[in-house]
Amino acid sequence: MATLKFEGLKKRYGAVEVLHDINLDVADGELISLVGASGCGKSTLLRMVAGLEDISGGQLILNDRVINDVAPKSRDIAMVFQNYALYPHKTVAENMGFSLKLRSVPRAEIDTAVRRAADLLGLTPYLDRYPKALSGGQRQRVAMGRAIVREPEVFLFDEPLSNLDATLRVQMRSEIRALQMRLGTTSLYVTHDQLEAMTMSDRIVVLNGGWIEQVGTPVEIYDTPRNIFVAQFIGSPKMNLIEGVVTSEGVMVGDTLLPIAAPRAAGTPLIVGIRPEHLSLGVEGPGALPMVLEALEMTGAETHVYGTIAGAQGIMTHAGRLSGAPGDKLWLTNPSEIYHLFDKETGLRLD
Repeated sequence: MATLKFEGLKKRYGAVEVLHDINLDVADGELISLVGASGCGKSTLLRMVAGLEDISGGQLILNDRVINDVAPKSRDIAMVFQNYALYPHKTVAENMGFSLKLRSVPRAEIDTAVRRAADLLGLTPYLDRYPKALSGGQRQRVAMGRAIVREPEVFLFDEPLSNLDATLRVQMRSEIRALQMRLGTTSLYVTHDQLEAMTMSDRIVVLNGGWIEQVGTPVEIYDTPRNIFVAQFIGSPKMNLIEGVVTSEGVMVGDTLLPIAAPRAAGTPLIVGIRPEHLSLGVEGPGALPMVLEALEMTGAETHVYGTIAGAQGIMTHAGRLSGAPGDKLWLTNPSEIYHLFDKETGLRLD
């Protein structure tokens, strides 16, 4: 059983505060992903939990115990690094059992723990090999095995898949999630890849400039983004954002009237958000948005259609193949009528 609580956590480097008032409760057995643009503070926050960075303010609480000043080795927290951090001169078995050896755990117990973890990770045939003789995915499993043998209260993952190729990343993310659920270990997972966060997490924390923008399940974050930043950060391709004005009949976007019941008075400017996959090819008529084609990007099963939509840069995801030339005029409709409305000044979602 392990719960983790952040109460007003802050991080400063000199006079510069890089993490501001972080408040978060992590439930026992939960996997939470920390996402955000480079420099938003997600890896710094993870290192604070590990004890590798000092805490400048607030409290970090593990199982009702404040651990701000507890040494890293005494926190019962294991970290899996981006670059694996394996000892090249030690075998797989020696790497996995090294932390237990430092604790003076009897050799027989170390061997048992290592073999159990190796079994779990499919590493038994490689226990006598050195890291240089392993693939990237195998090295990542060794790094995970080293964390598992410690039987920690909390796992920390710092972009563990960023060094792997695309195919291996897909395989490893499902393996990590399955393993975490099997072990039931409370976990924090830092990634810049939103697809990893969406597919692996119980909840996602979106960070921006050292602030938490939103916390929620993947579905909540995707379907009801709290503000424009979250709306555009989560989702690939990005959500389309088009300026509009509230009217008595809906929202006017350029010359197109969209059938939206806006929670603002007529004449109020706002931002209309539409996911690319909610747009479809249509014909000129009521509710159809004009698009001037700029480029087509065929991804296999889908085609990404880039252009200007009602004067704003935008994109549509088309199921299937499509042909066209720059300058062509298309008409787009939104059959699902799923729209997201944001305040033009604050960027906050309008409910």
